[in-house]
Amino acid sequence: MSAFPLAASAVALAFAILLARQFLLRRRSYQALWALAMAMFAAASLAVFLGVLRNWSTGDFRVFWLFGAVLNVPYLACGELHLLLRQGAVRTALVLILLFGTAFAVSRVVSAHVAAAPLHGNLPSGKDVFAHDSFALTLARLYSFPAYGLLVAGTAWSAWRMRGRSELRDRFVGTLLIAVGATVVAGGSAFAAAGNATGFSLTLAAGVALMFWGFLRASRRSGSPRTG
Repeated sequence: MSAFPLAASAVALAFAILLARQFLLRRRSYQALWALAMAMFAAASLAVFLGVLRNWSTGDFRVFWLFGAVLNVPYLACGELHLLLRQGAVRTALVLILLFGTAFAVSRVVSAHVAAAPLHGNLPSGKDVFAHDSFALTLARLYSFPAYGLLVAGTAWSAWRMRGRSELRDRFVGTLLIAVGATVVAGGSAFAAAGNATGFSLTLAAGVALMFWGFLRASRRSGSPRTG
């Protein structure tokens, strides 16, 4: 059972390392944001691996919730907006908003009351663990749902702009794969809500792998993952 979240963590970490290397070479802000998002996916999956392997601690669940349910999609969405937008002031404002939101989420999740009794099974349900702190539970919806909409809308817009252009076929297909991968990851939240660690880890690994494939496909001709 623990092999599934470990595999998901390895895929996400490999993607994060590749994006970090791209950022060091090209200094594109969206690469740094996506690298951080993938590192969060890796940390969340590693927390699931440890929770399944040796029973969940409050620290394991806080890491999983913060990085797996609250923050990772906003970082992906902010990276997509940095890819599409050209105005430096707007990009800077988005990063400041993201950093403020990150600090707020960290403070709320770290200080949230965690019920110890539900910390059993493969993947404890957030509604049970945060039964006495409903805002920590709501935080995931407030952050992830709008960010997911922005991410998919941004990738769909990029793909639409490239439609019918044979020289951009790889970037077109890669962009769509990134959107599909993000959707698969978002769908994994249903397994997380049900406490199904295997389903969550498999959808996470599959979604991240699709985004990884899309990134590589979009980078094939130009040597850069720009899709806008």
